[in-house]
Amino acid sequence: MILTSKLKDQFHKNKKYFKNDFLAGITVALALIPEAIAFAFVAGVSPIISLQTAVVIGLIAASITGRPGMISSSTAAIAIVIAPLVAQYGLEYLFATVVLIGVIQVLIGVFKLGKYTSIIPHPVVLGFLNGLAIVIFLAQWAQFKVDGQWLPAPDMLIMLVFVGITMLIIHFFPKLTKAIPSSLAAIGLITTVSILMAKFGIYELVTVQDFAGIELKGGLPKFHIPQVSFSWEVLEVIFPYALTAALVGLTEATLTLRVIDEMTETKGNTNKEYFAQGAANVANGFLGGMGGDAMIGQSIVNIKSGGRTRLSGLVAASALMIFIMFASPLVNAIPLASLVGLMFMVVISTFKWESLKYGNTIPNQDFLVIIVVTAVTVFKDLASAVIIGVILSTIMFAWEKGKKLSVNTQTNDDGEKIYKINGVIFFGSVLSFKEIFDVNADPETVILDLKYAKVMDYSALESINAVAKKYKDAGKTFFITRAGDCCLKLMENAEQITSIVIKEDYDPTD
Repeated sequence: MILTSKLKDQFHKNKKYFKNDFLAGITVALALIPEAIAFAFVAGVSPIISLQTAVVIGLIAASITGRPGMISSSTAAIAIVIAPLVAQYGLEYLFATVVLIGVIQVLIGVFKLGKYTSIIPHPVVLGFLNGLAIVIFLAQWAQFKVDGQWLPAPDMLIMLVFVGITMLIIHFFPKLTKAIPSSLAAIGLITTVSILMAKFGIYELVTVQDFAGIELKGGLPKFHIPQVSFSWEVLEVIFPYALTAALVGLTEATLTLRVIDEMTETKGNTNKEYFAQGAANVANGFLGGMGGDAMIGQSIVNIKSGGRTRLSGLVAASALMIFIMFASPLVNAIPLASLVGLMFMVVISTFKWESLKYGNTIPNQDFLVIIVVTAVTVFKDLASAVIIGVILSTIMFAWEKGKKLSVNTQTNDDGEKIYKINGVIFFGSVLSFKEIFDVNADPETVILDLKYAKVMDYSALESINAVAKKYKDAGKTFFITRAGDCCLKLMENAEQITSIVIKEDYDPTD
């Protein structure tokens, strides 16, 4: 009864979004088609496999998602990872790998490891978005080719004109009405014009069918157990691919979730989304799919088109399935120019243009992180970019924090020298800490006052111990006073391996 009541409340709360969700889902479904085809070519599988993957991933992930409004499908990130596996071992190994990808992602969600994504700094997110916008922009130019060859100059010019018209419609249509998503209106209008131009023999625009090289028509995916031996040898082959793809997929899902959170000013559930991504991939592997994850580009299309609840994702996947089963003539007739124009508008909205002005307004190290992550995203991949960005941010934070260690020295009436440290003693500041002390010139008794200092790690403890040993070797007395609880705990755990003397009741101000 309680669950039913919650569902009713949720329904009434969200029903105001349903019309926009439905139309946004249709828009996303249309935009998914050329991308799914392109990802199939990257992975080395049939376009139908990629399209059916988009349906399965989209339906299951949207059903149990932790971030309503997010779109999941077959993606370039997964395609790039599994392409060598497909080329060397074939589809059956791919299907087994996709199941394992899902299992890894489900376990990460179940054990609630999503909390560790909070370590991703904002400059990394900005760099990722800028890099992603560039990747999306560059990827669209593949659609200006037929059979691997660039379109002739006149055809290229005409296509660019229709790309521009599509972008203008998307930009200005909301000023006329917001009843229909501008992106859907643009695709519909350009498709109608294209069909009429072809019918009257004026000109034939490049269509989805031209791009795929075949007429896209398929049925429902069928249950299929991967035909591989369940042995250690097979696991040794597929596990590295599965682990890499699982982490790449969750990284993309994490950053997509954060972007959608910011766009909608709501909060998604990271661990629930990880579980949803994993469950979708497990099912996908048993239905002959290539695996997938969250799509930030299409998620932005969805949000920009008015999608706010899980209904938009369900409609997108369902509409895509209907398109490839029953409306293939219409799908095949969609001009690529309209879809390229839509994605170019996504590029414009995804790229953080204000970051170009950050050079003089934010710390240099943060600006450097943005540039590095952008470059690695473009020239390498998303997962590498995020990892490198986090590591670079950590190193530069440690460097800056390590420089902010200060000391105040004084000598009391008993001739004892007191070093009062202000700052954080950790691996990034230990060199500066050790340079503070003058063992040879100091008096017989030296006191380290840690009231205004924080001892954070074993490196800090080791540096204090090294200083203590120097004073001991010089025949002098060295001890610590007014240490914080964190420091005392560290020293208590390491008391067997240190020479540090602590006098908690000693007050150097007496």
